[in-house]
Amino acid sequence: MQYKSRFTTRKEAGVHIIFWVVYFYILLFKPWTGELKVGVFDITWFLLFFSTFYIVYLFILPRVFRPFKWWKAIVSLISVLVFFIAFRYFLEQWLTARLFAEQNYFANTPFWFYLYDNLYFGSRPVVLSTVFWLIVYNVRLADFNKHIVEENKNTEIKFLKAQINPHFIFNTLNNIYSMVYFQSPQSLAAIEKLSNIMRFTTYEAQKDKILLADEISYIQSYIELEGLRHEVSNGVLLNSIVTDDTIKIPPFILSPFVENALKHGVFSKEASIMVTLKSTAEMLDFMVENDIAQKQKDKVGGIGMENVQKRLMIYYPDRHDLHIENEGGKFKIHLKVYFEPKT
Repeated sequence: MQYKSRFTTRKEAGVHIIFWVVYFYILLFKPWTGELKVGVFDITWFLLFFSTFYIVYLFILPRVFRPFKWWKAIVSLISVLVFFIAFRYFLEQWLTARLFAEQNYFANTPFWFYLYDNLYFGSRPVVLSTVFWLIVYNVRLADFNKHIVEENKNTEIKFLKAQINPHFIFNTLNNIYSMVYFQSPQSLAAIEKLSNIMRFTTYEAQKDKILLADEISYIQSYIELEGLRHEVSNGVLLNSIVTDDTIKIPPFILSPFVENALKHGVFSKEASIMVTLKSTAEMLDFMVENDIAQKQKDKVGGIGMENVQKRLMIYYPDRHDLHIENEGGKFKIHLKVYFEPKT
């Protein structure tokens, strides 16, 4: 996608127009008389200032900073000051003398004084133009960097989603394969659950945010599918309390924690996996707790678990707490997400 700065050329031109209107007013307005009086040397000074300003702004600075070289900066500074002094001499010493019989400096002004005096006055448009250009440059640079960060974030999210979706499908197909192999009467129900899961991964997972209720429904389908495969109806106890039906979250932000518990935990009537979810408009509180199965090493690993942690950092930077405990044969994940206030 081609990048276009939000600080457009039209906006930049508008800022310049405002600047020159203000500058022209300050230059020509005489506060002690309350009059707007334009003299010959007011006009020559404005022409001189304006031309020097844009020589620096349009031609010198873009070349000096791409890339920045000190020798280019010094040569450019000397060149523009020479231009200022020569152009001012032409306007106010030669041209005005012939057109209006007036000179800004006395005819016998020493050269060294003229040079010194105009180095001071010439620095004004140079400094002001440089400051103006640097402000615009940094505004656009910040905008571009923000654009790059957003592009990287979108790219990473797409990559993470591409990893997560096949991972869930792969596990589900393995479950159904086992059921069909052992001729389980629940095979058709499992296929129906798989259909629900495929519908979710095909449509909902492509969205940036989905309703929290849809994520919960997906988790329930996944749990029921596992229950059919293990022939255990209450191997997972899911308790969810949602007080705000409009809450949206990224897809697959909660389900990998449940999938991890089903993979590494004990799935039986005697040792149920506990899944608790409480959500308000301000915060989501999610907890998964399970016994660690023998000959299994529960860990925060695998494609799904690693990616969900990355996505939490992308979607909720400084607005989530994730605590993981692995002690005494128990594995517990506790996640809190703090939502931004609705406007």
